[in-house]
Amino acid sequence: MNLAGALACGLAALDITMPAAAQASQIRYLELIEQWNKVHNLTAVTDPEQMLSHHLFDSLAVLPYLGAARSLLDVGSGAGLPGIPLAIARQELAVTLIDSSHKRQSFQQQCKAELGLANVKAIHSRVEDFTALGGFDIIISRAFSDLGKFVCCARHLCGGGGRMLAMKGLFPHQEIAKLPNWARVVEVKLLKVPSLDAVRHLIEIEIS
Repeated sequence: MNLAGALACGLAALDITMPAAAQASQIRYLELIEQWNKVHNLTAVTDPEQMLSHHLFDSLAVLPYLGAARSLLDVGSGAGLPGIPLAIARQELAVTLIDSSHKRQSFQQQCKAELGLANVKAIHSRVEDFTALGGFDIIISRAFSDLGKFVCCARHLCGGGGRMLAMKGLFPHQEIAKLPNWARVVEVKLLKVPSLDAVRHLIEIEIS
């Protein structure tokens, strides 16, 4: 099965409906990662089929949990994960990608241009040094740090009523136990990622 067919099957398994043009953009995004990986080593996953499960499906698995959010900040976005797949899937969602690596931010800018993602901003900065008027509805991280550092570094960017979402592997019991008292875990969701033989959790945190 080619990548387009595998993507369609994965989206069906995730119960996500996506226009053909958006599906084509998701495939093109993987092609851009593959091209840049040859020179810049953006990600350890280099096989296109593995990128589909480890990157795209893993990122899109959180889509149902974004609710009616209008803005999202992807902290430590790296190659644009999960922010770019989410931005392609929900073009009404304003997605800001932030990473301290200029190389990765340059890649994100390239993706924004090539994929025509008017709803994406790519910021080169440490998250603790970044400010945004009004904050964000959702702040998400996929591979940024442990939960304690995540909430402490990004707390100031959480808008009124905003949520913080952390994508994790195994249930992070110790990290949750060490959270400051102003960061409350609302829910831990088990994510079912097609073609990925690994445990994935989404930690929803409320900031007071």
